[in-house]
Amino acid sequence: MNFHDLFQFLEELQQNNNKEWMDAHRKWYKSLRNDFIVWLDDLDLTMSQLHSDYYPTPGKKGINRINNNLMFHPNKPVYKDHFGAGLDKAPHSADFYIEIGLKHCMLAGGFWRPDPKTLRSIREAIDYDGEKLQALLDKPSFKKTFGGLYEDEKLTNAPKGFSQDHPHIHLLRNKTFAVVHELTKKEVLKEDFKDKIVAVYKGMLPFRQYLNKAATV
Repeated sequence: MNFHDLFQFLEELQQNNNKEWMDAHRKWYKSLRNDFIVWLDDLDLTMSQLHSDYYPTPGKKGINRINNNLMFHPNKPVYKDHFGAGLDKAPHSADFYIEIGLKHCMLAGGFWRPDPKTLRSIREAIDYDGEKLQALLDKPSFKKTFGGLYEDEKLTNAPKGFSQDHPHIHLLRNKTFAVVHELTKKEVLKEDFKDKIVAVYKGMLPFRQYLNKAATV
């Protein structure tokens, strides 16, 4: 995958973020998209060998659309400034997300504002054994890689059915349970980028497995 070319395409697209420019350069876009899918397929195969519960996700299934959803976000530009994809993407589970873009390059995973049923299940798991999740978050290598839970909207008070003085109230108030590892453009362009992804994936895996178990109970 030629990430130099991908960044160049995204830079020109953002300077000409309209359908006319995209139509004139669709061959370039399709070539990059196909290369990205092949790259994702190779990464998917590599990661599928890391643990038995991995959910194979072909690149075509994992890749996100480059078009913004203007129906719900009419003020956004027509096209995104990144290529994104989710792997290890079992239904109703915390996937592993890859984003290569102009403003952000990142590896992320977990649940972004899950539906009420899933959120309730995660909170019930925390109520039962939240110390396990906290231990994962407090692990030095985890903190070094991810910092902590992604900062998103939180409840002001305890969720319904939970006490304000719950020992894990700081976790229960979260609406999003996800972590992010920011990447630099330089890291993306290095020859060992795939090894970097695999290392971050492995470091995130216990966190995602805790959430997946919670979501399916």
